[in-house]
Amino acid sequence: MTTPEVKRKLATILSGDVKGYSRLLAKDEDGTVRTLNAYKQVMANLVQQRQGKVIDAPGDNVLAEFPNVVDAVQCAVEIQKELNNRNDELPEHRRMEFRFGINLGEVSEKEEKIFGDGLNVAARIQNLADAGGICLSRIVYEQIKDKSEFKYEYIGKETVKNIAEPVRVYRVLPEGETASLVGSWKRIGLNYWKRVNPAVKIIIALIAAVNAVWQLYPRFIKPSVEVASKEKMTFSLPDKPSIAVLPFTNMSGDPKQEYFSDGITEEIITALSKVPKLFVIARNSTFTFKGKPVKVQQVSEELGVRYVLEGSVRKAGDKIRITAQLIDALTGNHLWAERYDRNLSAIFTVQDEITKKIITAMQVKLTEGEQAQAAARGTNNLEAFLKYLQARELNGQHNPESNALARQLAEEAIALDPMYAHAYYILASTHMMDCWLGTSKSPKDSIDKSIELVQKAIILDNNYAGAHSFLGWMFSMTGQHDKAVAEGEKAVALNPNSADSHMTLGKILTFAGRYEESIPELKTAIRLNPIPPNAYLYSLGISYNLTGHLDEAITWCEKAVRQEPNSLFARLFMAAIYSRAGRDKEARIEAAEVLRINPKFSLEKYAKTVTYKNQEDVERIISAPLRKAGLK
Repeated sequence: MTTPEVKRKLATILSGDVKGYSRLLAKDEDGTVRTLNAYKQVMANLVQQRQGKVIDAPGDNVLAEFPNVVDAVQCAVEIQKELNNRNDELPEHRRMEFRFGINLGEVSEKEEKIFGDGLNVAARIQNLADAGGICLSRIVYEQIKDKSEFKYEYIGKETVKNIAEPVRVYRVLPEGETASLVGSWKRIGLNYWKRVNPAVKIIIALIAAVNAVWQLYPRFIKPSVEVASKEKMTFSLPDKPSIAVLPFTNMSGDPKQEYFSDGITEEIITALSKVPKLFVIARNSTFTFKGKPVKVQQVSEELGVRYVLEGSVRKAGDKIRITAQLIDALTGNHLWAERYDRNLSAIFTVQDEITKKIITAMQVKLTEGEQAQAAARGTNNLEAFLKYLQARELNGQHNPESNALARQLAEEAIALDPMYAHAYYILASTHMMDCWLGTSKSPKDSIDKSIELVQKAIILDNNYAGAHSFLGWMFSMTGQHDKAVAEGEKAVALNPNSADSHMTLGKILTFAGRYEESIPELKTAIRLNPIPPNAYLYSLGISYNLTGHLDEAITWCEKAVRQEPNSLFARLFMAAIYSRAGRDKEARIEAAEVLRINPKFSLEKYAKTVTYKNQEDVERIISAPLRKAGLK
């Protein structure tokens, strides 16, 4: 198979989007989409008449290429006139105004897709245009200024990422409009400015600075991005819209607020993952990028997704500011961006709006039932929700002190809202954590309590996939394999994007003796969580071992050992598999590593903790090979 050739060329690029598109969608989604489609058809016809071609049109964006700058500018003006006439026929709240940026520069073309600096500049200066306006780069202005009847105004320099020199930007003045006072001052020159009273200068400068920051704010949330390559992706793109939600940056300046920004991120991931028409990367993988200066291109290629969401959260008292932007990594286009300044009490509304806008931008249609399921969260009690977020964060730290505090916060959340299923789930998890940490006075009592609490969560919310998955694992640990499989399958059906649910079902099937069936579930879990916890890796190794595929078993357990050299279970299963494969020297080395990590390790005690349905398989495939490797 030959790799498509990348061609470089000089092109005139027109980039446009709808000013205030999110606001229009929020007021009338169906009407806005109909108007957008109609306006896109108008633009496509006018572009074609001017010898141009539309090269991409995702969401409310449009990209077009022209043979020369004259046709590009003429076309943009014609589009604005036509759309203005159409807007006159609409109520004011439904009017849709595009803004355009035009640049002449070098681009790269591959498989009819265009990317590169020439396109990035056009997209960047587009953000400076007013609603219904057109902005030009200096090179476009210089070539057209004497070739048309239009008037122009210089509005300043624009710094563009990866471009050494700032780009000078001009706007096309609407018919009958003259340049602004500021533009006039620029033409008059410095002599007039020098005669202005110093106090007036300061006032004007302050006003200009404040206005510039406010007007150019979108520039900070919509930076140009490098385009991802399908050929460089670690995984093939799924056959449905795929997205990775990066951890939202905590902008509060208080590290103690990390739980809030992380919690908001996870809530958005959870809401999106409930949509079967999407492919959503798990939290564990996206949070590996937390605090790192990563590029959207890198995220896309490493995780194998087309869309990337990034944002920030600032919480101060009872006020919040959330910014979010959705980027198509394959085109570099910003499909949607928004800033929310709200009271903290509006956090649920903001989360729902962000989720809805993301789904709409990816052009996914949901039924009413799917919309309701994505928005479900279990409580409208803000204080209970905040305590739940803190409890979840602490529960994930896996130490006795944090687990005890997580239990206290979960109990407080339940006291505030006794119908809050998620809080019961976290409380159940803290009792299970006591067993794993060795802090339980009675592991049996802790497991029984955990089952009781998670069943309460399911009674309150039978669509809670995480609770069904957790209950399935509890049943598996207590030898109730048929019940375990039923709960695990219910969890996956409710949330097909949940990597943990697929992972848990895979483990449940393994313990139930259904080894072959466990492998697809575990592989799906790893695809949804491409940078997975170590247990994902050695669990797949165990399943391959139990099915007799020793080469694959070795591959996955070796990955687990490389990822976490001090993992007791990775070393343990590596020793068993090497031993079965006849690689006795390597098996003894791994057995020695097990004893290094836990000098008191007892094979007899370990065998009593596992609840495989087919104990004879455990003896033949795990215990016997481990004794052969030197463990007792």
